Amino acid sequence: MFSIDLADDAQLFPLEVWHAEEFLAHMDRGREYIGEHIVLADYVTDLDSARGFLSTYGQKTAADGGRIYGIRVDGTLVGGVLFRTFDAESGNCEVGCWLEPTAAGRGLVTKACRILIDWAFHERGMHRAEWHASSANKKSLAVAERLGMTREGVLREAYPYRGVRQNTEIWAVLAHEWPPAPTA
Repeated sequence: MFSIDLADDAQLFPLEVWHAEEFLAHMDRGREYIGEHIVLADYVTDLDSARGFLSTYGQKTAADGGRIYGIRVDGTLVGGVLFRTFDAESGNCEVGCWLEPTAAGRGLVTKACRILIDWAFHERGMHRAEWHASSANKKSLAVAERLGMTREGVLREAYPYRGVRQNTEIWAVLAHEWPPAPTA
């Protein structure tokens, strides 16, 4: 399969069901850090749940409804980005991310999300890309800001996570606000 370089030692690649063992090992290494704000760490707890989660995204991809990609540094899976939702008919999608602490602070998630949003707008003709994150997840909100997204609002206490209701911020960028595709 393909991979796209994010840095000399980092690549973005399609994450598939056959990566389940690697995905579980990654979740086990980063579970506490990832789980601070993202429910993914609570869903992927064994090999069956890892396969199930990746299989769900395989089905979403086949139905043109979502996609998932891994980020490797020096050959080790350390995070990922995804289209949590992808609705080509309405032209709306939601981008998301997660990362192990060892790979944080390098701009890998921002670069990977730029690639996804470029593809959504320039290849697929999407109109709107959204970003949903807990108000407490300052690093995630900083990515949305670096991507040039606009903070549109806060859904107050909209999501119960580990027994505490979380505020969810909605950020978005529209196709006409995104930089044009580079010319060949």
